[in-house]
Amino acid sequence: MSKATAVLYDHPGPRARLRNNVLSAVFLVLLALGVWWVIATLEDKGQLRAALWKPFLTSQMWTTYLLPGLWNTLKAALFSVVIALPIGALLGIARLSDHAWIRVPAGVVVEFFRAIPVLILMVFAFGFTVTVLDVADPLYAVVIALVLYNGSVLAEVFRAGILSLPRGQSEASLAIGMTKSQMMQIVLLPQALTAMLPAIVSQLVVVLKDTALGGILIGFVELRRVAGTAASFYKNVVPIYIVIAVIYILLNLALTSLASYLENRARRKRAGRGSGPVEPAPTVEAAQAPGLTDTGRL
Repeated sequence: MSKATAVLYDHPGPRARLRNNVLSAVFLVLLALGVWWVIATLEDKGQLRAALWKPFLTSQMWTTYLLPGLWNTLKAALFSVVIALPIGALLGIARLSDHAWIRVPAGVVVEFFRAIPVLILMVFAFGFTVTVLDVADPLYAVVIALVLYNGSVLAEVFRAGILSLPRGQSEASLAIGMTKSQMMQIVLLPQALTAMLPAIVSQLVVVLKDTALGGILIGFVELRRVAGTAASFYKNVVPIYIVIAVIYILLNLALTSLASYLENRARRKRAGRGSGPVEPAPTVEAAQAPGLTDTGRL
């Protein structure tokens, strides 16, 4: 352990180490008992019989139910994330504007859609697309609801990430003649993005899981809904929901791993820049951020 880390961390003494070891052993014993109880209960109820798991070895289970449902889940989540991320970034930056006519409307939009439950947004969006736009595909309603809600939440994540940076970063940028758009794009956003990445990934996981609400509320044929249909056909409710849970866990692990890779890559890239020679500041044209004016004002 480094000296700097040791300053912030008190080494446990003999009694504390003994207590930690006892608590760890008790936790592992309780965990093992819990796992054994679940397996024994499933065995007593006949849910571990091979006949209930055999359908997963057939192509019909995957091509008719699971893969189409998985594709719809990924499609809805991907569309929602791709649209919600830039909207959240723009709203978050707009809430930091010096101009009230930008800051106040952005704040109203964020607080309005963040306060409404995504369930209500999804039902309202479905009614809107069917009655006004004459579009009966529930995918549109799912994406609209997830974009409105998660875009507002992401706006607060972006705003909090930028505000978490030391005030000296902004003051130094303005002192060397940067415009506000240059300061935001070159100095603040790259640093804040690395700090915000865990929170952003958490919200993306929420987006992926909330697609299941569309199957419950408006008949969107996603992974959970096709699991219910398949369970009714094969009469294996518990096994199929165990498989669905494993699929969701694997998807979220893949998403978290991708975010960790991007975070580490960004840190290495910034560290490499810091150890190299100082590069001249980009021109104003190269530093223009989307949605910002030539004067650098929001």
